[in-house]
Amino acid sequence: MNINRKVSTLDEFTIQQLRNFPQATGELSSLLRDLGLAAKRVNVEVNKAGLVDILGDAGSINVQGEDVKKLDVYANDQFMKVLQHGVSCAGIGSEEMDDIVVFNDEISNNAKYVVMFDPLDGSGNIDVNISIGTIFSVYRRISELGKPCTKEDFLQPGRNQVAAGYIVYGSSTMLVYATRRGVNGFTLDPSIGEFCLSHPDITCPSDGTIYSVNHGNFFRYDPAVREYINTCQKKDKLNGGPYSQRYIGSMVADVHRSLIKGGIFMYPGTVDKPNGKLRLCYECNPFGFIMEMAGGKATNGKIPILDVEVTELHQRSPFFVGSKNMMAELDYYLTK
Repeated sequence: MNINRKVSTLDEFTIQQLRNFPQATGELSSLLRDLGLAAKRVNVEVNKAGLVDILGDAGSINVQGEDVKKLDVYANDQFMKVLQHGVSCAGIGSEEMDDIVVFNDEISNNAKYVVMFDPLDGSGNIDVNISIGTIFSVYRRISELGKPCTKEDFLQPGRNQVAAGYIVYGSSTMLVYATRRGVNGFTLDPSIGEFCLSHPDITCPSDGTIYSVNHGNFFRYDPAVREYINTCQKKDKLNGGPYSQRYIGSMVADVHRSLIKGGIFMYPGTVDKPNGKLRLCYECNPFGFIMEMAGGKATNGKIPILDVEVTELHQRSPFFVGSKNMMAELDYYLTK
């Protein structure tokens, strides 16, 4: 059997990155490895969800007014516990929790970073065995080191992120994370229990032929959005097409496809919900950062999503993200 010794694990990759920057403290690398550990624990439960009493509702409603799934609760607990027991995180914010959690101990109070995450995006698909995922973002805290972190550390604009990423629990389990040095993807090798570098230096194609949007809300969208969708449907080989519509209903899976193959994902506001459904801090900003670092674009329909002012933890926003040229075409319709 031939062994490819050039393949790096997540641990090896982050350590190598650390060696390239001798002035770095290693806290961010440690934090990313902690997130990888939590992802592996969640992956185990996702893979056997149909065999144990972990599917279905947990019998409670989260802060968004949505039914909490049992696996949501498990994933939230795993990410919180792993980060709390690490040495790099001062506190966390979760889509599943009303308020931030401050890790008020000596080590955590001296940690430089806070983490925000959606522990299980697309959890409505758990019971039907469709890809789901975890989304996370990392901010350098602005509060005084040595003291507990504060809510202001979490209410920073997306432009201030130092890292962001997601995990797809699908046919294979993949972790993708971005820093200002680029975007890299790691696929979990179950034979050794390690994330291995499988997609180095990810760049989002400038063009694509796939658009993702919930057509069920078509007549509730702004006329400019409807006009762009109509244009996508009319594409043919003579004017940049044909375009295909693909919509999984699991944001991680939909945006992952756009990142790898090129495409556009849209979750506009509607007449009854003008601010949309997606959470700015837990979903839009992380994917906006990842896509910008990969050469794509992300907006709220008016300005770059990373420049939107953050005023509350569970703030919602319309969201458009994808390949640079497809986003430019969309902007034409939204601004004309």
